[in-house]
Amino acid sequence: MQEARLLVVDDDPEICSALARGLALHGYAVETCNRADLAFGQLTSQRFHAAVVDVMLGADSGIALVRRARAAGAQLPILMLSALSEVEQRAAGLAAGADDYVVKPFAFDELVARLQVQQHRAAAMRPAPARLSAADHSLSTPTRRLQLTDREFALLALLAAHAGTPLSRGEIFDRLWAGESRSENVVDVYIGYLRKKLKPGTDFGFEIVTLRQRGFYLDGVPPTL
Repeated sequence: MQEARLLVVDDDPEICSALARGLALHGYAVETCNRADLAFGQLTSQRFHAAVVDVMLGADSGIALVRRARAAGAQLPILMLSALSEVEQRAAGLAAGADDYVVKPFAFDELVARLQVQQHRAAAMRPAPARLSAADHSLSTPTRRLQLTDREFALLALLAAHAGTPLSRGEIFDRLWAGESRSENVVDVYIGYLRKKLKPGTDFGFEIVTLRQRGFYLDGVPPTL
């Protein structure tokens, strides 16, 4: 089973560290962020399966961050944390787009249980993945089918096998073009071919994303073999 990637957003590094350690013990791959401006890009990148966001982020508001991320299309489950227990604060967080609200101090098992509930709900709402066929190198859904070249198929299968994890240009080149006297730019050429064929990405439930200085990854529901 693929390890769940979780984003923790809190302006207190010690709290981030404690949450990261505890959640890692429950099988999560945790990344932390202390700033609302940086967290916005992470929430909307679709690299994460869920997020835990504190209401107070220094001078910024976690509620405003969640509202902005939802407006930009972020669909991952988001739990909000706060030391404030007032009904108004909880209502404001939920109205901004949070899926659940946990008041500090909280039992760690409760946080994990709430995360799991929201992940299960999100998984139930995801569309069935597209299908990659090794027999005829096609990509298909119930409503659309693409014929891929051998190289396109190999590239898409490689990205699908590492869904959510960026692969650098060099890593892709070494796996698919090793021993051939070609420039690593061939990777960009075939990424371009695939992107053109996959448009619109909503038809297949995923798209190929470039992560600056890290490489390429599939964003969305990866195809199955």
